[in-house]
Amino acid sequence: MGADGVFSPNIKRVPSTKPPFTLGQVKKAIPPHCFERSLLRSFSYVVYDLLISSLLGYIATTSFHLLPSHFAYIPWPIYWILQGCVLTGLWVIAHECGHHAFSDHQWIDDTVGLLLHSALFVPYFSWKYSHRRHHSNIGCLDRDEVFVPKLKSQIPWHYMYLNNPPGRALGLAVKLLLGWPLYLSFNASGRPYDRFACHYDPYSPIYSDRERLHIYISDLGIFATTFVLYRIAITQGLAFVISIYGVPLLFVNGFLVLITYLQHTHPSLPHYDSAEWDWLRGALVTVDRDYGILNKVFHNITDTHVAHHLVATIPHYHAMEATEAIKPVLGEFYQFDSTPFYKALWREARECLYVEPDEKGVFWFMNKF
Repeated sequence: MGADGVFSPNIKRVPSTKPPFTLGQVKKAIPPHCFERSLLRSFSYVVYDLLISSLLGYIATTSFHLLPSHFAYIPWPIYWILQGCVLTGLWVIAHECGHHAFSDHQWIDDTVGLLLHSALFVPYFSWKYSHRRHHSNIGCLDRDEVFVPKLKSQIPWHYMYLNNPPGRALGLAVKLLLGWPLYLSFNASGRPYDRFACHYDPYSPIYSDRERLHIYISDLGIFATTFVLYRIAITQGLAFVISIYGVPLLFVNGFLVLITYLQHTHPSLPHYDSAEWDWLRGALVTVDRDYGILNKVFHNITDTHVAHHLVATIPHYHAMEATEAIKPVLGEFYQFDSTPFYKALWREARECLYVEPDEKGVFWFMNKF
């Protein structure tokens, strides 16, 4: 990576050999208090985000209509972006509940996670279980759950005609706007299954028999949110629901795809097939990114993701300290990229088209058809 953050063809790859350290050594380097979960502190972030979200909604509903008509179009996009950022922070807290990093009580974590994710149209348990499998198989081309890169032979023929600036712009627009609902509904960008896979289907091949009841509960959460929004639309109008909730939700969905894509897509990162893969090597197939002030808004899910994949139960408010503690242990196996996320998104879309194996059977991103 050059000093200006522009991609260099000579970018240094992360080592793909077996690490000279163990997971136990990584955990031992982390201060013991970083593993402690405080229910009061965790709830304080929920309350803080909800207060900011409510304040933004109050300002939008009570003030925007008072502006002169020719100025009315200015504050709404600002509201949509700010509200989308704050709600993404709430989404991250619900994600933390799915990892049992919110409190010492699983039932509290699942209750909070179910409420927050359902309010954001995410089937909590459905995603929790598929995301757990992502953590268990990250970096494995055969078993990872999401954003699994394809081999060159698996790339559809028409992709080569989209490998240009207009094509990349179109692809990114579709990915950011529709990627999340398409993944939940049709397993788009997910690992292949032997039959149709859907996060809303209790009998989807994603889930085991003992998980099916929780999938029904997740669906009930989505139905409840739909009913509440329907009742609001009846009294306030559909335009009100779209303006206050719908458009910010599009930004939330876009941020989720953006964050996840950039966490696991980088020219320096290897991937492995089943014969080469082991969990620790796979867990290191991720990169920390710098989103500026949004790091805090997103509760540091952006710049502490390496530590998160190594020890997922660490609360976000200890994640920065844990990250600094493990850097000396990880050494060159730790990857951080300070490229502004909007530049990195375009670069990765251009450079990380598919993967091919090297002479050792380790797979690397390629950028030429």
